[in-house]
Amino acid sequence: MKKTSTRLADGRELIYYDLRDDSVRDATDRRPLDRTVTTSEIRRDPLLGDSVAIASHRQGRTYHPPADECPLCPSEGDRLSEIPDSSYDVVVFENRFPSLAGDSGRCEVVCFTSDHNASFADLTEEQAGLVLEAWTDRTSELSHLPAVEQVFCFENRGAEIGVTLGHPHGQIYAYPFTTPRTALMLRSAATHKEMTGGENLFDAVLERELAGERVVLEGEHWVAFVPYAAHWPYEIHLYPKRRVPDLLGLDEGARTEFPKVYLELLRRFDRIFGESESPTPYIAAWHQAPFGALEDFDGVVREDFALHLELFTIRRTSGKLKFLAGSESGMNVFINDVPPERAAERLREVASS
Repeated sequence: MKKTSTRLADGRELIYYDLRDDSVRDATDRRPLDRTVTTSEIRRDPLLGDSVAIASHRQGRTYHPPADECPLCPSEGDRLSEIPDSSYDVVVFENRFPSLAGDSGRCEVVCFTSDHNASFADLTEEQAGLVLEAWTDRTSELSHLPAVEQVFCFENRGAEIGVTLGHPHGQIYAYPFTTPRTALMLRSAATHKEMTGGENLFDAVLERELAGERVVLEGEHWVAFVPYAAHWPYEIHLYPKRRVPDLLGLDEGARTEFPKVYLELLRRFDRIFGESESPTPYIAAWHQAPFGALEDFDGVVREDFALHLELFTIRRTSGKLKFLAGSESGMNVFINDVPPERAAERLREVASS
């Protein structure tokens, strides 16, 4: 992998990740852009104890542009985009309309391929491996920023999810706090560790799932399963078999095997509801341990957390979406219409040839 860092016309950082070591990235951003101005602010809810990002400048972000005006495609002739070069393998750049900025953290865009009409599932294993390297490198770099406590790599796919740009891409949020979902996991891990005399909760969950009926796919280094208490109709958790706290901890074997396993999962997701409803909208979310201190979680250290990816769709059956209505949105109590065992069975049935 070759990494080349440059700056866009408004001062934002852009990084090329190339498969070839002899790639030259010297194109300049020719757009007449003013410096980016953001109004991101973090406000803490005194009742729930969580944080909300207030970012009014995002109202003006790019919204469903035509394909020939996509800001994530390479620049070509007089059509200038966020990527100055005429081609790329993987690109990461600071979001022009970030939810988090400055002392409130940082937001980045990850372009998986220059092919506007592709998806992550269309990548080769070599290309998917390069995306993994980019996620890992950004996790490392962002973790050293003074304002950052947790790094979250994710992909939203599909208009049903709310995606406003059709080009295959994901995002990275670098939060200045530990997110509520991660805090819940850490508290559960701390309680389990105390009650069992030191047993790791993530290890216990993985051991139970490996012995059960909800495993969808298993390799030498990774296992994918539908969790016992799945929140979403079709939800898969992908764990490395050797517990590590973040992407930086993956060994060479896990890194090598990941593209094959992950691409297979994404391709199965696209088969769940048949070709007429493919591609399947989804969210793919990496859960990593916070880089800050964990004093609020008695007895838990970073190494107790288990890196894993959660992949789920909001489609519950053909032509129908799972809406977060009163119970889910009002009380955070999910109601799942698809038994996890049946979801796992279906995901095994649609294995690619």
